Amino acid sequence: MAELNTGDGGGKKGGKVRSKKQNSKVDLTAMVDLAFLLITFFMLTTSLSKPQSMSLAMPAKDKPNDPVPPKPLPVDQRRTVTLILGENNKIKWYHGLLDAPEVGGKPQDAGYGKDGIRKVLLDKVKSVPLVTGDPKKGLIVIIKPTKKSNYRNLVDVLDEMAICDVKVYAIVNDFSPEEKILENEMSTNKVN
Repeated sequence: MAELNTGDGGGKKGGKVRSKKQNSKVDLTAMVDLAFLLITFFMLTTSLSKPQSMSLAMPAKDKPNDPVPPKPLPVDQRRTVTLILGENNKIKWYHGLLDAPEVGGKPQDAGYGKDGIRKVLLDKVKSVPLVTGDPKKGLIVIIKPTKKSNYRNLVDVLDEMAICDVKVYAIVNDFSPEEKILENEMSTNKVN
């Protein structure tokens, strides 16, 4: 318990009256006990944040015994947007096929964040079902990281897929000859 100790420091000396000196001490043992009880209570009752991860469906590896490799699935070009991730945080994107893009006539540049690729993806998520006429046939995004892009850029683009609610997307490392030319253009136009 807390107690207040006062000492008797006064008395008469040679006929002079001195004021009493008070010696006050507060015992804080109970307060420390209470603090540790509260800390223990909050540590045991709180829930710790769990690490968040994104699940990715990976294709099965080709078996070496298979005589014929599986054919690529045909995809409606009106539904596809291809993102090419370059060095220095650059993104080139095009809607449809590279030699016959749906919108814009040529690949366009975009940055990361809400005014960059997110704005493009949100527009396409809304417009693609209107073009196809079927709300179940939404946007398909093909993500192509180059050898000069970094891991953070890929993670940022995957985060944008979750933010923009893109249901179907794929990470592809196969570049057409036209895309390789585009990749080389991206690396030669370095930002100072």
